[in-house]
Amino acid sequence: MGRSHRVQRPLMSSETRSRRNACWYTCPENNAKVAVLGASGGIGQPLSLLLKNSPLVSRLSLYDIAHTPGVAADLSHIETRATVKGFLGPEQLPECLKGCDVVVIPAGVPRKPGMTRDDLFNTNASIVATLTSACAKHCPEAMICVISNPVNSTIPITSEVFKKHGVYNPNRIFGVTTLDIVRANTFVAELKGLDPARVSVPVIGGHAGKTIIPLISQCTPKVDFPQDQLEKLTGRIQEAGTEVVKAKAGAGSATLSMAYAGARFVFSLVDAMNGKEGVIECSFVRSEETESPYFSTPLLLGKNGIEKNLGIGKITPFEEKMVAEAMSELKASIKKGEDFAKNFK
Repeated sequence: MGRSHRVQRPLMSSETRSRRNACWYTCPENNAKVAVLGASGGIGQPLSLLLKNSPLVSRLSLYDIAHTPGVAADLSHIETRATVKGFLGPEQLPECLKGCDVVVIPAGVPRKPGMTRDDLFNTNASIVATLTSACAKHCPEAMICVISNPVNSTIPITSEVFKKHGVYNPNRIFGVTTLDIVRANTFVAELKGLDPARVSVPVIGGHAGKTIIPLISQCTPKVDFPQDQLEKLTGRIQEAGTEVVKAKAGAGSATLSMAYAGARFVFSLVDAMNGKEGVIECSFVRSEETESPYFSTPLLLGKNGIEKNLGIGKITPFEEKMVAEAMSELKASIKKGEDFAKNFK
């Protein structure tokens, strides 16, 4: 959806760079203050690098329980305008969050071979509850973008934590499912010989296994696949995370592609907050589009987060069947997150 940014930019001459910097320094809207919680990890470091590389970001606050001073020092030498500061340990978290517009949370443990995203629940649920509780206290108005898996449970946890603190706004809490869209775009482009940058596949539902529902019928440009190829492609998109976990053979999960996808979502969100119109991204959010209380669909983003939920739209019987089959798993994951948050001290 809404591909408003290429994360990369070519190297440029010092003259071009100084002209560009003069513009960015004088444009008040390009002043996003972004915090990354879990900035020293496998996703956190490359994500922080991509955010540092963006002229949209003026301040980058990096938090983790280890190594953040070093990561911040390293990134601070890059010749882009964002100031970078590292924060270490729970006592420095409040200062890290103060004044932030966007908080991105990749903190937690990654999957290993044989693990499902749900296997991460016990460790990551506590981490997300603790971090989002600090967000609710110290930057209640910020946009909260949760990457930590299982997203199908960590978003309900985040919502319940914000409700407990009396600052809940469903339009500002996002489960980052963008990697599913990025993978769908890439895999469709490979099969059809297209430029992946020109392909846009909405992916709805959740962010685990069969809850990941690519709407190939709504792909731009229009593409057609025989049913057997469509089923194989859909299965690959749903299990692409496991493909990477297996390929890394115990050394982690998708970190670089997740960092790219996380950055893409943040840039779209900041663009929309800056007043850019027509910015659309899919994200796992509080929803009334289906019987599931949380569901990912294309969202029109605006200055205050979700401007409009664009819903599912017209889908094929094959896609309808996937939506129906995802419901029980989605609802169970959501309830698991809500129950955890209600008992979390």
